[in-house]
Amino acid sequence: MNPRRIRGLALLLLGALCGLPDVETAAATPGTPPGVSPAPASPTAVQTPAPTKAPAAKTTTRRRRRTRRLPPDGVYSRHAVVLDPVTDEVLFEKSATFPAPIASLTKLMTAIVLIEMEPDWIRIVDVTYEDLHGGGRTRLLRNERVTIGDLFHMSLMCSDNVATRVLVRTSGLSLEEFISRMNRKALELGMKDSRFVECTGLDERNISTATDVAHLLRAAAANERLRTISCTRTYEFKGTWKNRRRLHFVANTNRLLYGRYEIRGGKTGFISEAGYCLATWIRTGGRDMIAVVLGAPTNATRFADVVRLVQKTQKPVAAAP
Repeated sequence: MNPRRIRGLALLLLGALCGLPDVETAAATPGTPPGVSPAPASPTAVQTPAPTKAPAAKTTTRRRRRTRRLPPDGVYSRHAVVLDPVTDEVLFEKSATFPAPIASLTKLMTAIVLIEMEPDWIRIVDVTYEDLHGGGRTRLLRNERVTIGDLFHMSLMCSDNVATRVLVRTSGLSLEEFISRMNRKALELGMKDSRFVECTGLDERNISTATDVAHLLRAAAANERLRTISCTRTYEFKGTWKNRRRLHFVANTNRLLYGRYEIRGGKTGFISEAGYCLATWIRTGGRDMIAVVLGAPTNATRFADVVRLVQKTQKPVAAAP
């Protein structure tokens, strides 16, 4: 007998005894002897796999940007107030008496205390390593020599923390004495819910309310020098570093100065704990208003909130007969 036939029969017998299908014979066509490789199946006999679903083509359409829904009161900021500085009438308020961090709005109080000390504005002082350390972004350099007046512009216009530190350090008072004066001045102004622990606003423990900040701005704007500097759009000066003159260009961070409103004072502020803050004195339609917002979610939102509040509270001026 053919050895190949014998081997096929043996495999078939072994598969039957074990109860397992024979892989080769299970796929053989009828009439094919066991142990012989089956002929290639016809194309119609081949079982084609089910077609797989093609992956969905990537859409090139951009998703629409989700727009933030305007709150019912029209203010995104956590705290807000609009105050008539002449009559002290509150025209709008939103959690205006709740204390919150005020960031660099602190510098308004620092400026008031400095001005009351009648500094020499043309006095030249040095910037030290201690002033720079932890002060954030600044264009001032170590050992650079700058006048008190120029530093005052940097502190109020672009909220430079290093410039503010230099001003306080060279004021003739210790830091503790200076902060004590800030807190005493707050009580004099009726800011009973305010507290200061440092002079720049970098510490979130500097707290106040929107109403207290409105009173602070009114007191600050009463000083002509402070009011003029806070409303200056741009300012240039030269410092001295290693016997070379360095040009500084300062731009005001209050965007409302570049709009259609007449601004009579203001200050911006931001740290992560406080959010975006703004205090500004606006004159529009023949009326003065002080608007303060604390805890706005974005830089642009704080300005938009103030504009909406001013438009909302502005009373139309009666036409002349």
